[in-house]
Amino acid sequence: MKKYFFIAGLLYLLTPLVSLAARVDTLQTYSTAMKKNIKAVVILPENYQKKKSFPTVYLLHGYGDSYDGWITYVPNLKKYADDFQMILVCPDGNLSSWYFDSPEDPKWKYETYVGLELPPQIDRKYKTIKDRKGRAISGLSMGGHGALYLAFKHQDVFAAAGSMSGGVDITPFPGNWDIAKRLGSYAEYPDRWKENSVINLTQLLVPNQLALIIDCGKDDFFLTVNQRLHENLNSQGIPHDFTIRPGAHNFDYWKNAVGYQLLYFYNFFNRG
Repeated sequence: MKKYFFIAGLLYLLTPLVSLAARVDTLQTYSTAMKKNIKAVVILPENYQKKKSFPTVYLLHGYGDSYDGWITYVPNLKKYADDFQMILVCPDGNLSSWYFDSPEDPKWKYETYVGLELPPQIDRKYKTIKDRKGRAISGLSMGGHGALYLAFKHQDVFAAAGSMSGGVDITPFPGNWDIAKRLGSYAEYPDRWKENSVINLTQLLVPNQLALIIDCGKDDFFLTVNQRLHENLNSQGIPHDFTIRPGAHNFDYWKNAVGYQLLYFYNFFNRG
């Protein structure tokens, strides 16, 4: 059965784009923790009205981007929503949140928002599978870090997680991407940086509790930290898919990678 799902999904990935019939909503959500409205793109399959419920995949954007980044750069997501029969949710991470609850600024609580506040709002609004077994989360770069970070810390919310070119260890990059604005400087607060790096959270995992897919381009500046995460997971006996493909840190790579990640989640949701 798994072989059938893989072959069927692969055929979808190789099929030329003919119709983008999925519905794209821009949803206004509310964060009680941050006391503000936050937008999200929600992509619904064409046959949304005909089925009782659908699994949901949350896709997190990278540094400097916003909630509409995924659908802007990868319009093929509409086809994937149709083909894989899933709802795709693209929340806003406010350019540089890194999906932390910032100890420096209480106005930045994006772990709480994406990990705890948003899923119930999506479940109330849409015909989702309202259980962790019907939820997955992935993302690119900052969002790849965020997806694993949230899934590792909230395994009661998500049953599967992925990362594309994720910044899974932030400690080698103390001067980059506004991380110091969220955590304080690395020189002053090294423990904060270590405690908020995905690579140091693998002790939260138990084998087979969370389905994991991780990939990175061979010319990506995050390749080394992803290889180290892969080694950590192996040493702890945590099953996961890990792939290095040709490519760098850009949307040429992510346009390709996201199809394989969604295929993985499709197989997960439909496993026998």
